[in-house]
Amino acid sequence: MLDQLFEEAIYIINKLEKYNYQAYFVGGCVRDYLLKRPISDIDIATSAPPEKVQLIFSNVIPIGLKHGTVIVRHLHKSYEVTTFRIDGKYSDNRRPDNVEFIQSIDEDLKRRDFTINALAMDSSGNIIDLFDGTLDLRKKVIRTVGKGSERFHEDPLRIIRALRFSSQLGFAIDTDTLKDMMVIGPEITKLAVERIRVEVTKFFGGSYIDNGINYLKKTEVHLYLPVMINYPYIIDKLPTRFDPLNGFSEIVTFFHYLEPSICMEEWFVSWKCSNQEKRDVKQLVKSIDYYKKYGLDKWLVYCLRAPYFDAFVRLLNLLYPSELLTKKEIILIHDSLVIHTREELEVDGHDLIALFPNKGKGPWIQEALNKIEKDVILNHVPNKNNELKDWIKWNPPEIS
Repeated sequence: MLDQLFEEAIYIINKLEKYNYQAYFVGGCVRDYLLKRPISDIDIATSAPPEKVQLIFSNVIPIGLKHGTVIVRHLHKSYEVTTFRIDGKYSDNRRPDNVEFIQSIDEDLKRRDFTINALAMDSSGNIIDLFDGTLDLRKKVIRTVGKGSERFHEDPLRIIRALRFSSQLGFAIDTDTLKDMMVIGPEITKLAVERIRVEVTKFFGGSYIDNGINYLKKTEVHLYLPVMINYPYIIDKLPTRFDPLNGFSEIVTFFHYLEPSICMEEWFVSWKCSNQEKRDVKQLVKSIDYYKKYGLDKWLVYCLRAPYFDAFVRLLNLLYPSELLTKKEIILIHDSLVIHTREELEVDGHDLIALFPNKGKGPWIQEALNKIEKDVILNHVPNKNNELKDWIKWNPPEIS
């Protein structure tokens, strides 16, 4: 019996077949189905031209008509539906300059990167496997379809994808494929950093990241990655035991501590980090620095905020494995806090102005509130309006 996600998507295949077109599940969804791994996206390949797919389905998003790809919306989910095709030359190291739509799934599968991804499955669960992909799944091997030098030259990102799969699946990389990765490796520098980021993020989030790092070192792919290209020695600083990281902000934070001499801004600029990622990194760095100096206390947990708890624990345990910390410890402290946001303080700027009318408005108000907030969190004073006002009178704010 097929996975529920496939059962929902069978509607698309059945409808295409109703119009006398072939249609199959293809690629990673088939691979993960056979490996009994969680399936996120389901891709469909069909003999129907993209313009026909648009006519057959009522809710279609034409994201890549030139390359035969549209998104079909069904039951509030998105499915990429791509016409069988043969790729032309890859002059931009990303997409083929042109494609030829064809009627054969066999020819379509030949253009794919690795044998374990060159699998197709019909609506009954029958597998089409032209390149021994199922055998490679059983052997746990990553091997290119055809010559690796050709596949990697078409799109050098496939080199990083091979590393990513080694990290996610724990598979070995075929010897010939590995050699071709090393030969074509320098062409990675031609890739857009945004594309590299996607694969690198998945690489460091793999359940078998130790396996991936072994291949990263063996292939020396890091020599062609942003920042690392200027600091190749950084790869030797990676710990022998490595746990997965979740998201690019965690990766940048980790490497910041791995080699503090590299300015954080260099990571941000070279990897084109978003403003949110920059804020995340700075928050995590600030919290880790505080922890190194003062340990785990209420002020750290209060400033860290709940959305960062998991990342903080992951990074701390990876960077300082002798000081294993659990999220439970943080949550216990978090739950014991008197307040969780400044808005919960029983005094505000208006109270301060009323208490010190001669001081006038200025930065002293913010500075005073910062001090009150911290003292309340650390239980130096109760969060009660009258007691806070009395405490402020005995500890008047300074005006710089």
